[in-house]
This record gives sequence, C-alpha cells and structure tokens, in this order.
Amino acid sequence: MQFGIFSIGDVTPDPITGHLPSEQERIRATVAIAKKAEEVGLDVFAIGQHHNPPFVAPANPPIFMAYIAAQTQRILLSTATTLITTTDPVRIAEDYAYVQHLTQGRIDLTLGRGNTGPVYPWFGKDIRAGIPLAVENYALLQQLWREENVDWKGRFRTPLQDFTATPRPLDGVPPFVWHGSIRSPEIAEQAAYYGDGFFHNNIFWNKEHTGRMIDLYRERYEHYGHGPAEQAIVGLGGQVYMAETKEQAMREFRPYFDRAPVYGGGPSLEDFSTMTPLTVGTPEEVIERTLSFRDYAGDYQRQLFLMDHAGLPLETVLKQIELLGEKVVPVLRKEVAARTPETVVAPPTHERLKQRRAEGSDPVPGGRKNDDAAH
Repeated sequence: MQFGIFSIGDVTPDPITGHLPSEQERIRATVAIAKKAEEVGLDVFAIGQHHNPPFVAPANPPIFMAYIAAQTQRILLSTATTLITTTDPVRIAEDYAYVQHLTQGRIDLTLGRGNTGPVYPWFGKDIRAGIPLAVENYALLQQLWREENVDWKGRFRTPLQDFTATPRPLDGVPPFVWHGSIRSPEIAEQAAYYGDGFFHNNIFWNKEHTGRMIDLYRERYEHYGHGPAEQAIVGLGGQVYMAETKEQAMREFRPYFDRAPVYGGGPSLEDFSTMTPLTVGTPEEVIERTLSFRDYAGDYQRQLFLMDHAGLPLETVLKQIELLGEKVVPVLRKEVAARTPETVVAPPTHERLKQRRAEGSDPVPGGRKNDDAAH
C-alpha cells in the first residue's frame, strides 16, 4: 500500500495566535510539507486544485508538481483534485503529460468535480451539468491521451478536428487516473467502466456510506470484466492529529477543529471523531483506526492523510508528519503486508503501467467482454 498526505491549501488564521499567513507563506509552507513527506519516507504527496479563497492550492497543480519533483528524488506526486468539470480536457491532457515527462513518470492524478458552486460560472460552466461534464470531459481526455489526429464533437466544448495533444504521454503510457468522489455513485460507475482507480476521500462521511460507495465500484469493476472485485484499485483519505496522549491531542487540536473552514461550526470534535474516520489521539490509536478501514473498504492501494489545514502552524504540521513517518506508517506497512492476500493488485506506478501495456492487459473502457463480443 502507498501512504502519503494531501493538502487543500487553505489560508486560515491560527485560532490561538491569530496569525493569518500570507499567500506566499502558505505556498512556501506547502513546499516544505511536500519535501518533509519524502524525507520521512512517505510514498505520495497530493495537492488540490482550487480557484477560490481561502484556498491557495494551485489553480494549475502541474506547476507545483514540477517544482517539487525538481527538489525530490522518489516521492510520487498526485492531485487531491483535478477539476475535470471546469478545466478543459485538452489543457489537462497536455499539462499532465508535460509534467509526467519532467518528473520521469512520478505523477498521477485524481479527477473530481470540486465542491465549490461559484467555480462553475467562473469558467463558463453550469453546476447543474456537473455529472455530464465529468463524463464527457473524461471520455475526451481518455481519447486525447491514447490517440493522435483526434476528431471529436461533444456537448460542452468546441469540436476538435485532426487534433493531437502534445507532448504525448511518457513511454506511450498516460498517467494513472483516480476518480474521486464522496457522494456520487455515477463517479464510482465511471471509474469502474474505465478500469481506473476510485478514491473516496474518507473524511466527512461515516464508514457505512464509504463502504457502500466502494462496494458499488468493486461490483461494477467486476461487471465490466476488468478483474475480480477484490482486485479493483481503491484509495482512501483520512485525517489525524497526534500527541503523546489522547487528552493532549484533543486539547491541542480542538481550537483548530472548531474553526476549520471545511467543517468548523458543525458537530463537536467528539461527535465528528465518532461519526467519521477523523482520529485525534496517540500514534497507536491512529494505527488501530487506520487498520480498521479495511473492515469496510477491503484491501486497498492508497491511504492519504490530511494534516496541514485549519490554521495549524507549519512547525506543528512538520512534527505531525514526522510522527506519521516514524511511528505510524512503518507499523501500518508491516501490518497491511501481513494481512494482504497475494491476489490484491499492487499500487499503480509508471513502471507497473508500462508493464501492463507491454503485456497487453490495459483495461478496455466498458470491459474486455464487450470488446471480445464485437469480434
């Protein structure tokens, strides 16, 4: 399993000191966080795509990815969200193929619709068409990455005639795609149809809801003939804050939780910790809680944690990442490896995708059964 962290890039006042970071401070802090993630041995760092305050996660994540890749050696760079609804698929195809070359294949991306309504009209789109936009735009992106001289006509953008996106994907292998959703079964269906990964950002909903979404994706993945349900490729989000004791962790994190831009003013910290996977406690409690995700998600390939939000100062975030890398992830790796059957698919990397292509086992949209029946 791959372990890592993701950032939503919020600029939020520290509720204890009152300090509001400048955009420059927040951006530089995110760079430090990404580099720390590699330093402590994590596998993935993911950044969101936002276009609205209070978030300064990059409007164009590939710029950030290329900058971080130049300062790291190993860590895989991903997106917490690439907005497939309001970003032109031609732009996505070219930007991410370009950064794929710059990083020598150390990228993938998570496609999502975003959860901020005003973004749609800013880019000339209608939020009521969110699902159809996601479906059509990804169909075009798939084609642009796999074909040259594309002729295409759809509902939401101008037609393309004899168009080839450049640069072409590295080694002829497009970046791996996760389809991210916390509430839309249509997106789980889309991920299954293409044989792509499904990422459920496991921070807002209860385990029953998360389990139902993942079960749907797995069932439909098998339906389309991509492999047994247990071999579907699943990623989860998560959220932690750690200290030597649970009481200390709750005391330190509470002011930040209460004013967090994504959930502040809602349920209490205690209630939210019970209803969702938020874990505030000791490293041992984080390990135990994270291992329990397999009870409703099955064996899965990627676990990302949110750690740098709600105004937490940089030095605190870096200490949290050290705890994650030194005390939590090594134990999780050992425990997960001992419990994972050999039949479970390994996490996607560029080298594994190249091998899959060489073996002729790339997923066929809609399934090989359909493809075989046509012949």
